[in-house]
Amino acid sequence: MATLSEVLTDSYAKMDNAIKVLKDQFAGLRTGKASPALVDGVQAMYYGVPTRIRDIANISTPEPRLITIAPFDPTALPEIEKAILAANLGVTPRNDGRLIRVPIPELSEERRKEIVKVAKRQSEDAKIAVRNVRREANDAVKALQKDSQITEDERDQGLDKIQKATDERIAKIDAELKAKEAEVLAV
Repeated sequence: MATLSEVLTDSYAKMDNAIKVLKDQFAGLRTGKASPALVDGVQAMYYGVPTRIRDIANISTPEPRLITIAPFDPTALPEIEKAILAANLGVTPRNDGRLIRVPIPELSEERRKEIVKVAKRQSEDAKIAVRNVRREANDAVKALQKDSQITEDERDQGLDKIQKATDERIAKIDAELKAKEAEVLAV
């Protein structure tokens, strides 16, 4: 059975991981300026195996509104192009035989609001994940006390620490959302 400090350490790590996942999701949201993160998670078929584009190509942003993708193997160009189109990112790749150019169009006000809604949904999912970690940690701490491995005072202190950690992580999630909202809505 785990100790109180192991339960706390594990729960902190899981909560921080939820925030890291949220940041990765936010990086993939289109904000009107070019970012390699937009196509980072897209997978293309490479010799019959789904492979992330970043693993088979060099992704760069030479201009603020352009992403270029230079595959290490030129035979992968058509598959990368298909994968970007299939990912439904709202962009149209252009293949010139050597590299793929992905121009980033200006976002309409309506599209910006849709992206903010997606960001809010993703942040709410992250909050739910943090709360689930809190519930699991609370249950583990209560089980430790029930099995007489810790005292009631230690249990109460542990529950307080878990709640404080939860509140801090949720505040971080709200701050991340606010920053992303400002970035998306900035014209």
